[in-house]
Amino acid sequence: MLTFEDLVAVGEDEKQRIAFVLKVIQQHQQSDAYRAAKTAEMYYDGENPTIMQYEKIIYDMKGKAHVDMWTANHKIASQFFPFVIDQEVSYLLGNGIRFNNEGTKDQLGKDFDQEVMDALEYARIGGTSFGFWNLDHIEVFKLTEFAPLYGEENGALMAGVRWWQLEKTKPLRATLYELDGFTEYIRENGKDMVVLKKKQPYKENVRFTEAEGEEITDGENYDGFPVVPLYANKAHKSALNGKKNTVDALDLLSSNMVNNCDEGNLIYWVLTNCGGMDELDDAKFVERLKTSHVAHADGDAGASVEAHTVEAPVEGTKTTKQDLKDQLHEDFQTFDAKAMTASDMSATAIKAGYTRLDMKTDKIEREVTRFINGILALAGIDDDPTYQRNQMVNATEETQRILMQAQYFDAEYITKKLLAINGDIDQYEDLMKRMDAENANRLKEMEQKLAEAEAQNAAQQAPQPPAPAEPEAAE
Repeated sequence: MLTFEDLVAVGEDEKQRIAFVLKVIQQHQQSDAYRAAKTAEMYYDGENPTIMQYEKIIYDMKGKAHVDMWTANHKIASQFFPFVIDQEVSYLLGNGIRFNNEGTKDQLGKDFDQEVMDALEYARIGGTSFGFWNLDHIEVFKLTEFAPLYGEENGALMAGVRWWQLEKTKPLRATLYELDGFTEYIRENGKDMVVLKKKQPYKENVRFTEAEGEEITDGENYDGFPVVPLYANKAHKSALNGKKNTVDALDLLSSNMVNNCDEGNLIYWVLTNCGGMDELDDAKFVERLKTSHVAHADGDAGASVEAHTVEAPVEGTKTTKQDLKDQLHEDFQTFDAKAMTASDMSATAIKAGYTRLDMKTDKIEREVTRFINGILALAGIDDDPTYQRNQMVNATEETQRILMQAQYFDAEYITKKLLAINGDIDQYEDLMKRMDAENANRLKEMEQKLAEAEAQNAAQQAPQPPAPAEPEAAE
């Protein structure tokens, strides 16, 4: 295992550094962590490698093994592992990440929520993912494309190599990330690797003039290494670890159930007193039945023909399959929506159904928070992330509960809670603006009516001019 200290020992000689970069990539691809991540990616993509490599074996009279080329061999890979990963990511991050300060999200880039979701997905699949803080946004790397170099003294991530190659005949590109900058390399097909761009700082100051255009004046780096790891758990292992065999058993059982049904569709024939027939005669007999659907046989003690069918053990297989699914739900600590019956959808029952998922998500949230705090430190932002878990709720009960507590909380809290029940929390700002506009119009109307009433009242209370005196009657 190569470490950061090994990189330091190489020095600044370009040939030795290129050789080191290639060695880092090679050793990483041969590591157990890389292979486990590659395998987990195949499971997530619906390509169970265990099932795809499974072949039926039959033995001849001499005990020699042969691949069974005659019976059905369907290979079915379930989507259980992708379901688990998608549920975890959506449950914690589906409603986005929130911060105390309104301007934090703007400083982290418009795609910050999506990038963190990708990082968590890659981490839960491969065991670890990496977030590179690139000035004003993050870029996420998988473990299968980034080779980390940890420090021997503290175990912290101190450097790393990211590489990519479309196929073997295409150029290999690699970037060495260090504390004091990054260097880009390229290896054309059939050629040696060379430096594509010399080491440059992570932050460059650019000056623009009409005469000279853009000019890089100087650059600077971050206080720490700008690549932050996101671990799936304390062991830094895939969520598939420890459950792979159970997933394989489920997929194998599903495949065998279809194989049994396929083979059970065949009818076999028992021919009595037909010992003189050879394999060619048997084949002709079956072909004749397919065309004419008629079989001739002598009665009594003569030849006879009887058809038989084989029933596949479907019910027993379905029961075992459901048992395996229940076991996987427990092992992966998922929320099983099918287990929630329509007759028991109360808020208490729903909350109980989320117990296992909440226990697991508490640990996942801890790792995500560490990851985000690392990004915030690099960006120079002082804030804390919070999350709104994406739970299914009994909307009627939750609404009644919140309204009953309304007298103890302010309007903003109650409004946000009610919006969250319907999944409309993002509309809070627009709703507040509309409510403020309505309140302003209502206040304006009230002021206008009050002014009209006051004017009318003032007019009524104003002293009236004396009525003109009537002329006196002549005597």
